[in-house]
Amino acid sequence: MRRSRDDGDSIDEERDSRRRRIVDSPSSPAEEPLVPYNDDEDDERRVLDHSGGAEEVSRRVETEEEDDDDDNDDDDDPYGRGSILDKSNRQVEVRRDCPYLDTVNRQVLDFDFERFCSVSLSNLNVYACLVCGKYYQGRGKKSHAYTHSLEAGHHVYINLRTEKVYCLPDGYEINDPSLDDIRYVLNPRFSREQVEQLDKNKQWSRALDGSDYLPGMVGLNNIQKTDFVNVTIQSLMRVTPLRNFFLIPENYQHCRSQLVHRFGELTRKIWHARNFKGQVSPHEFLQAVMKASKKRFRIGVQSEPVEFMSWLLNTLHADLRTSKKSSSIIHKCFQGELEVVKETQNKAISEKKEGGGEHNGALKIMDGATENNNIGTETYRMPFLMLGLDLPEPPLFKDVMEKNIIPQVPLFNILKKFDGETVTTTVRPPARMRYRVTRLPQYLIVHMHRFTKNNFFREKNPTLVNFPVKNLELKDYIPLPAPTKENEKLRSKYDLIANIVHDGKPDEGFYRVFVQRKSEELWYEMQDLHVSETLPQMVALSEAYMQIYEQQQ
Repeated sequence: MRRSRDDGDSIDEERDSRRRRIVDSPSSPAEEPLVPYNDDEDDERRVLDHSGGAEEVSRRVETEEEDDDDDNDDDDDPYGRGSILDKSNRQVEVRRDCPYLDTVNRQVLDFDFERFCSVSLSNLNVYACLVCGKYYQGRGKKSHAYTHSLEAGHHVYINLRTEKVYCLPDGYEINDPSLDDIRYVLNPRFSREQVEQLDKNKQWSRALDGSDYLPGMVGLNNIQKTDFVNVTIQSLMRVTPLRNFFLIPENYQHCRSQLVHRFGELTRKIWHARNFKGQVSPHEFLQAVMKASKKRFRIGVQSEPVEFMSWLLNTLHADLRTSKKSSSIIHKCFQGELEVVKETQNKAISEKKEGGGEHNGALKIMDGATENNNIGTETYRMPFLMLGLDLPEPPLFKDVMEKNIIPQVPLFNILKKFDGETVTTTVRPPARMRYRVTRLPQYLIVHMHRFTKNNFFREKNPTLVNFPVKNLELKDYIPLPAPTKENEKLRSKYDLIANIVHDGKPDEGFYRVFVQRKSEELWYEMQDLHVSETLPQMVALSEAYMQIYEQQQ
C-alpha cells in the first residue's frame, strides 16, 4: 500500500525534529556519555552522532522523560564517576569547567526574601538565577528556569534547598569551588569553635560595594513600620547563650516550628562574616511571625516592642520544649520568680472560690483580718520573663517659664515596686499587690510603662529614667533571697547590654536601640539600617523603653 504525500511529509518532519533534538542535546556522545569535554571536541562529536550514531542517540533521547521538574538533587554521586543518579535513574553530568561562570553577578544576589518562583509563586523546587538574582521553579524542559535560560541567556542556577549549581539548558551540575562564597551567603554555617570566638572577634568585614561592617552589628531593613521587630531582634542578639544556641541548627533540628528555624536563619545571617552586603532583610522571619501570631503582628502596622518581645519569647519557648515540664534556652536565660501577696475584699475571694479560679499558689486568709477589715490575703509564686516598671506621673501644669519640665527619676526608685513592701493597686479586679523577687534570672529584662490609653487618645510619659550602664547592684534596693547552695555567691550585679528607646509622638514615633559590642566594650546606636558608634554617656540620656541587663559572673 502506498503512503500518501502527507504521511511522507510528517515522517520527514519527525526525522528532522529528531535530528534537531540530537544536535541541541546537551548530553555527551552515547559511547562516552559522562566524560568531560571541551567545546571544540563537542562540535566534532555532535557531527559524528548526527551522521553515524544518530539512531542510537535519538533512541536514548526519546526514552528520556520529558517532564523532569522533580528535583533530583538529593542523590549524591554514589560511584564517584563524575555523575549522579536522579530519581528517575537519569544520570546528571558533573563538570568543573563551565564557560558561563563569568556571567555570575554577585551584586544582584539577595537570599533574604521568600523563596518563591517569580512566575508560578510556588515554593517547591526553587532555583535562583545567579545572573539576574530572580527565583524560578524547576530545571526540567517545561520549567520556568529552563524557559528563562533560553529567553534571557542566563545559564547558571543554584538550588535554594540543596545548594547545588546547574547550567541550563545543558542540564549538567557545576562543581566549582569558586561558588562556595555564594553557598555560604545562602546558608551561613558556624562551627562550635567559631561560635565561642565570636565575642573576641574585633575584625571588620567588607561588603561587595566596598563598605565595612561588623558581624553582629549589621542594620536590619525596615520593610514597613517594622522597627519594633528590628529593635527586639537587635537586643536579643546580645544575649550570648541565646545567640550561640540559634547559630548551630543541630540544637533545634527536632523542632518543626517555622518561627524557630526562621529566627535561627536570621541569627546566622546577622553574625555571618562573609555577607555580600552590610545589612539583612528580616523578610522571611516577618512572614513566619505573621503566620504564627495569626496577624497580631504584621508588616505595615506599628506595634509595641514589649508586646512583641513577650509574645516571641513565650512562643519560642513553647515551640522548643520537648514536653510540658521541660525547659528551654529561653527560660534558662530570662526566667526569674516573684512572690506575690494579693489582698482583696472577701467578697471577691469567695466569688473566686465558687468559680474555681484559684491561682497556682495556696490561698491564705490572715488571722484577724477577716473579722476586722474583711480583707483576705493570697500568697503565691509566679515565674516572669520581664519586669514592668511604673513611671511617676508627669506634671500637669506648666512652670513659671511656660514650659513643662521633664521630670527625672532614678531607676532604683521605680525598682522599689519589687521590694515586698510597696503596694501596687490594681483596678480590675480591685486588689492591693505586693511583689518580691525570689529568684533572679541570668538576663533581666525591664520595661518602663510609657504609654497609656484612654477613651480618646494614647499618651506618652516623657519621664527620663537615670540608670547605670555598669554595675547595677540590686541587693542594695530590693530584698533578694539567699543562695540555695552553701558555697554559692549571690549574683546581684548586672551590666546593661541593650537599651530600646522611643522617640517622637505616641502614634507617630519610632524606635531605636543602643547595644554593646562585647569584644571592645563599645556602644552602638542602631535604627533600622543605620549603625553608628556612640558614647556610653549618650545611652543614659534617652527615654528608655525596655532594657536587657546581663548578670555578672
